[in-house]
Amino acid sequence: MNRNNSHRRSQRVLAFIIILFSGTLSSDAYCGESSHDILLGMSTALSGPTADVGINVRVGVEAALSEANQRGGVRGQRLRLIAMDDGYEPARTVINIRHLIEKEHVLAIVGNAGTATAISALPIINRSHVPFLFAYTGAGVLRRQPADRYVFNYRASYAEETCAMVDAIIGHTNIRPNEIAFFTQRDGYGDSGFNGGIDALTSHGLASENEIAHGRYKRNSLAIENALAEILFHSVPPKAIIMIAAYAPSAKFIRMAKTCGYDGLFLSVSFVGALPLAKTLGDMGDGVIVTQVVPHPESHCSIAQRYRIAMDRHAHRDTGYCFGSFEGYIAGRILLVALESEVYEGGRDELVNTLEALEEFSIGLPKPLKLTHSRHQASHAVWPTVIRDRSIEPMEWSDLARGHADE
Repeated sequence: MNRNNSHRRSQRVLAFIIILFSGTLSSDAYCGESSHDILLGMSTALSGPTADVGINVRVGVEAALSEANQRGGVRGQRLRLIAMDDGYEPARTVINIRHLIEKEHVLAIVGNAGTATAISALPIINRSHVPFLFAYTGAGVLRRQPADRYVFNYRASYAEETCAMVDAIIGHTNIRPNEIAFFTQRDGYGDSGFNGGIDALTSHGLASENEIAHGRYKRNSLAIENALAEILFHSVPPKAIIMIAAYAPSAKFIRMAKTCGYDGLFLSVSFVGALPLAKTLGDMGDGVIVTQVVPHPESHCSIAQRYRIAMDRHAHRDTGYCFGSFEGYIAGRILLVALESEVYEGGRDELVNTLEALEEFSIGLPKPLKLTHSRHQASHAVWPTVIRDRSIEPMEWSDLARGHADE
């Protein structure tokens, strides 16, 4: 009996040591230096209602890495992206991120799409000390002050996008602050954009957010009917609706609103994916405004020209140019600036230090980018675009005055 108890105790101790040792390995420093490849990870929506967005970002990142590999890689090491599908579901993101860090031993996580998914990844990122780079989200949770050491952003925030919309509507039309409504996803993504919009409206004289029509829907669903009713039957009829949503529910919302007779402005933040939204809406998409955090993919700036060449050479022949893949390409190019830097010596923490040491730098965008110890967001630029004939065209905010100044 004593021998059996002793044996069971030994087994429990051994199991505890194995678990403890496994936990130590899971948070190990990057151990891919001996590999011929530099491994990078991505957890994103490759299926489900936001799949087009995740796929496009992945294609753009891969185009940048393939471009570098064609030149011989980084110091002779090839770059390889391991992309895993999370279906835009945070629980799956957690599993993917842990696998990428603990099993694949990636140098960094790059280009993840989504706010709720990023929120679920952050505790693992901070605990494991793995760089989380240039996620396809403008959420404030990734933009804390002081900055999270391992989190870096390329793009403007959702608050900056919605602020640009509000400033333009108030500045170029006669629409009053309480005549601007919000259609948002019921999660951190929707809340981030809504809160930024309310802050902007408050600066223009809005007394309380209770004056604003606000409809919400559940993430990964098309159940937008209640949100539409909340907005259209509000005591103050809206003349502009700002959308912080995915493209499929946004398209359904716009179709139903127009069918119900709404003829005001629709404006969406960049995460929606302008091209998927335009394709889904078809003829009903004309006039929908989408803010962007990159220039138009067919613009003349040098990074756009380089992006198109990379896509032509390295992307699938049926893949066209779009804002999502362009942003993914830019994310890849910024990462390569750090990896190819003379001061980078390899490893996760050294990558963080190198990114912070970039200061002001250029990759061919209209304005220089900047990353420092205290500034982990490289760009604050917002570009407005509009859907015309199922395509995305650049616009100026002053164009809002046409047809709305007398309302």
